Amino acid sequence: MNSILRRGLLTKISDLSETRYWVGLLLFPSLILLILVVAYPTLYGFVLSIREMRLTRPGLNGWVGPKHYLAILSDRIFWISLKNTVIWVTSAIAIEVTLGFAAALALNRNLPGTRIFGVLILLPYFLPNVVAGHMWALLLDPRLGVINDLLVRLGVLSAYKAWFADPTTALAATILVEAWHGFPFFALLFLAGLKGIPEDLYKAAAVDGAGVAQQFRLITVPMLKTVITAAVILRVISLVNSPDLLLVLTGGGPGNATQVLSLYAFQTAYREFNFGYAGALSVVMFIILMAFAILYIRFTRVAKE
Repeated sequence: MNSILRRGLLTKISDLSETRYWVGLLLFPSLILLILVVAYPTLYGFVLSIREMRLTRPGLNGWVGPKHYLAILSDRIFWISLKNTVIWVTSAIAIEVTLGFAAALALNRNLPGTRIFGVLILLPYFLPNVVAGHMWALLLDPRLGVINDLLVRLGVLSAYKAWFADPTTALAATILVEAWHGFPFFALLFLAGLKGIPEDLYKAAAVDGAGVAQQFRLITVPMLKTVITAAVILRVISLVNSPDLLLVLTGGGPGNATQVLSLYAFQTAYREFNFGYAGALSVVMFIILMAFAILYIRFTRVAKE
């Protein structure tokens, strides 16, 4: 009797494995995890953006509809943060792409000492943002900073400068720190892309009389088009969503000189305890990043075609 039942069970399992229901059964745990980790927090953020939720004034809590979104339109700090976010992201991306390309091209030549050079390039990327922020805060300290001391000794500066306390230099200084910390990301991806380009293409171009600059423009850049697009979009998403470096270096100051959207949303939620308004700010950031995702899909389709 047991053997008959066992055969029947095995037959049912075999029949189930040959149907689409078996695939759905295997994917079900991943689907539940995706709903809990991604879908639910995202939907809750949208719900939170149309509610008033203040921990310091619970009597005001409740549904408010588009109130927060209307308040954003007249929020001076929001528009300053949006402008700073655009400057922060575009400037950091431009510097990181340039440095990443230069580093990848150097590493791809396999010259003596390349391995040591590769390790040194990757060191900034190994550091957590908080550690990198505190390190650069000490290096650029207006009283004890090594960089200030070197610039004064070289005659570039007449006196030590408070880089992060001056509204005219704070954002530029934080961008340079971010670029130093993030360019190995591009270097790694570009190097992987360069390794996939057939060497015969460069040899054929050299035979046809193409110089180094022409080979870079006609072979390297087109062959890395998909890698560049993917890397830039991923890095943009990371920069828009990561206020930790700015939080350590400037806290959004002086004034609002280094205030960006992610930092503004964080401070609104965890300093003012206004989670409803912070949720609306997060939804606006989500829409901006969705626009970048759409551009990413378009660019990848163009690259495939």
